[in-house]
Amino acid sequence: MARIHLQRKGFIIQAAVIDGKRGVASVFADVPIQMCQFHQIAIMRRYLTSRPKLEAGKELRALALALPALTETSCRDLLDEWHNHWGEFLKERTHIGNGKRWFYTHRRIRSAYRSICTNMPYLFTYQNYPHLKIPNTTNSIEGYFSRIKGLLNVHRGLTSKRRYKIIQEILGKNPRIFN
Repeated sequence: MARIHLQRKGFIIQAAVIDGKRGVASVFADVPIQMCQFHQIAIMRRYLTSRPKLEAGKELRALALALPALTETSCRDLLDEWHNHWGEFLKERTHIGNGKRWFYTHRRIRSAYRSICTNMPYLFTYQNYPHLKIPNTTNSIEGYFSRIKGLLNVHRGLTSKRRYKIIQEILGKNPRIFN
């Protein structure tokens, strides 16, 4: 809906940088999609914590933190190397009761690994389209939004209509926000 609205206003969408929310990629299926590397690192941190105890988690976290410095090929190679080393570890199961029921022992590490594998096709799009100058994170736009929120918070108690007018005024003064 928002995409159609922007296109009707004359915006040409050449690429999309997304934060990993489900369904957003399908809205932009016809343009290059870049997954925000900062958000991918945050997803990995949620699964692994900022101080993983297990060596497999430490290594996977280090790989995630290195994302901005890697190329897609080098990242895939490192991830394959990591999986070759820790694959059997990831298959470990914990059995419950009589042994019929079980769960994967290292679920969070498995989830972190699955997350980076699932998002891999979108993590290095910016390198494949250098002419589009796609950023590898959503940080610049989020920084701009936090500035708008700060300006709005100065005027607490505004009606929705007034808040909308202020946002329009702020965006009107900086039409380059979407460039």
